Amino acid sequence: MSSSVTTGYAPVNGMNLYWESRGDGGVPLVVTHGGFGLTTMFGDLLDVLAAQRRVVAIELQGHGHTRDIDRPFSYEAFGDDIAAVIEHLELPIADVLGYSLGGGASVRSAIQHPDLVRRLVLVSTAHRRDAWFPGVRAGMDLIGSAGFAQLSQSPMFAAWKAVAPDPESFPMLMDKTGELLRQPYDWSKEISAMTIPTLLVYGDADSISPTQAAEFFALLGGGLQDAGWDGTLPTEMRMAILPGLTHYNIFSAASLGAVVGQFLT
Repeated sequence: MSSSVTTGYAPVNGMNLYWESRGDGGVPLVVTHGGFGLTTMFGDLLDVLAAQRRVVAIELQGHGHTRDIDRPFSYEAFGDDIAAVIEHLELPIADVLGYSLGGGASVRSAIQHPDLVRRLVLVSTAHRRDAWFPGVRAGMDLIGSAGFAQLSQSPMFAAWKAVAPDPESFPMLMDKTGELLRQPYDWSKEISAMTIPTLLVYGDADSISPTQAAEFFALLGGGLQDAGWDGTLPTEMRMAILPGLTHYNIFSAASLGAVVGQFLT
């Protein structure tokens, strides 16, 4: 972790949501982790991005330092939480990046609070539940506290337990996450109405196929026409398929930092 990191809690929507900030200048970037994740899951990525701007990483309800509250998980509520952190930190506008579950939260934040988001980066994020590979959806169907004995042996659980205010609450986190991931959703209509410049990033061996990534991109108006000889790009929407990466290593890849940094700059 960078020596210049500051941390705090934002009192938003009935909870104290953990945040950590590094870097300064530029348009601030708010970063949200994936399911069961912490800010540390991004490895060096946050420090790399903070070389050019302020980066604020958060931990969602029930994740890491953020104590759970009596509220079901929903992408819509998570989206409101991200917006509330932006307002609490008195950021007039922010760029927003989310990975996987955090990507769902981030796209909802942009849909629900477009006045707070300048640019949006979605990493390994599906626009509808059916866009995930069938085997991935089958795995989502099984997530719950019944699998705690197995998951409790993982490095991910050890990292979570080391910082959680209630170390016994992980089974509840598993149940709430499973309930969220089993809910059908399709945000196609709302995404089609978005005008915020958006970058979609996937690995070429991700949990979402390149075909489904292209469908998401088309909803944003991307990939629908040739740029023309003058080199003028048709839209401000972008998509990147990064080679040799999966859903389970893309979030800390150096190539992700490069493509995100270029898009935000």
